[in-house]
Amino acid sequence: MSFYQFKREQFIQADLATVWDFISSPANLKKITPPYMGFDITSGDLPEKMYQGMIISYKVSPLWGIKTDWVTEITHIRELEYFVDEQRIGPYALWHHQHILIPQENGVLMQDIVTYAPPMGLLGAIANKLMIEKKLKEIFAYRWEVVEKMFNQK
Repeated sequence: MSFYQFKREQFIQADLATVWDFISSPANLKKITPPYMGFDITSGDLPEKMYQGMIISYKVSPLWGIKTDWVTEITHIRELEYFVDEQRIGPYALWHHQHILIPQENGVLMQDIVTYAPPMGLLGAIANKLMIEKKLKEIFAYRWEVVEKMFNQK
C-alpha cells in the first residue's frame, strides 16, 4: 500500500480562541468544502464543539458526482492546540488529518497535515498521481480562500 502526505499552512489574523472556535465546530465543515463536492453531514444532533471519540458521518461526492459515505472519528484533541480526524468508513484505505494551531504574533498559524493511502494498491497509486493528489490540493486551496476571506480581509 502506497501512502502520501499533504501539508498546508495558513496564517490567520485572529486570536487563538476565535480560530479554534471556528475549526472545532462541525457545523463549519460544509463552509470550507467546495460546493461541487455535495458535502452534507448526516450525523444527527451534533454538538457545537468536537470532542475526542466523536463520530461524524457525511455524504460527499469526491469524484464524478458519485455520492459516497464518509465516517470520521475525532481521535485526538487538545483544546486550542490541535485535533485529529481519522476515516473509519470512506474512499481511502487510510486517512489521518491533523489540524494544528500555533499562536504567532498578530495571529495564528494553522497547519493541516493529511496522511492518506488510496484504495486498491497499485491502481490507487496511479489514481493518486492522475487525480487524487490534484483534487486534494484543489479542496485545500478552496479552504484556504474561504478562511482568507473570513479572517484576513477585513
